[in-house]
Amino acid sequence: MTPFKRLLAATDLSAPARHAAERAALLARELGASLDLLHVVNPAPIEKLRQLVADMPAEVAQRVVDATRDELRELGATVQKHRGITAGVRVAIGPLIQELSAHAQAVDLLVLGARGSSFMRHLLLGSTAERMLRKTPRPMLVVKQPPHEPYRCLLVPVDFSAYSMRAVRAARAAAPDANIVLLHAFEVPVEGKLRLAGVEADLIHRYRVAAKQDALANLRQLRDEAGLAPDTTRLVVVHGDASRNIVEQEQEQDCDLIVVGKHGESAVEDLLLGSVTKHVLAESQCDVLVTV
Repeated sequence: MTPFKRLLAATDLSAPARHAAERAALLARELGASLDLLHVVNPAPIEKLRQLVADMPAEVAQRVVDATRDELRELGATVQKHRGITAGVRVAIGPLIQELSAHAQAVDLLVLGARGSSFMRHLLLGSTAERMLRKTPRPMLVVKQPPHEPYRCLLVPVDFSAYSMRAVRAARAAAPDANIVLLHAFEVPVEGKLRLAGVEADLIHRYRVAAKQDALANLRQLRDEAGLAPDTTRLVVVHGDASRNIVEQEQEQDCDLIVVGKHGESAVEDLLLGSVTKHVLAESQCDVLVTV
């Protein structure tokens, strides 16, 4: 994974979105990265007002942009005071998803707040989240908590596809000094059909034990191939639904960041992981880094 050297924090200037800017600044300081703050101005309300008020002065739109830029600069000053990072300021005008995607092309990590006064409030719900997850060309960090310190414990769910290594490397790039919990949630293939066929519970249990041992072996191999230190890496294998187990293990392992991929090893798995990722974004308490 290429180090995160260029960070972009998108903000609607609400309080929760300011948490995202603060986290991005903390990351930038820890990683020695640059940081830009971005606010996207939606032109639709101004156009609607212009339709309703025919004699509206032409400079109103520019005054809105200027006021937004001033507020964004104030946020930059706050970030500089709290984190010692000088952030660039960008104000874009246009459709939100289009502008976010375009500006993200030139950075290594896009940072967003989980809630806010406008699009941030709905980022994790419905088509907006799905469109962002599908369109973002870069890893995306969704910030849910006020940042008090660097990330200390990362939960990395893996399915042993090629995307698993990408998630591990993204985790290490985001928090080089943090502990890592590698998590694999498994289910015995066709277990339901085995039960319907009357297969003994003891035999199904033996299948589960074998599957768990195989997963542990794969986790050790992934850990070693990624160059993770055994003393700072925990290996966790659980049985059952991935979505539920990820959220449960976030609390069980006391993690402050989940690093999850948005792709799988097949078209069907891609759809599954898409739903898993959206569930984790919606239900987890801690921040979530979505890798590509």
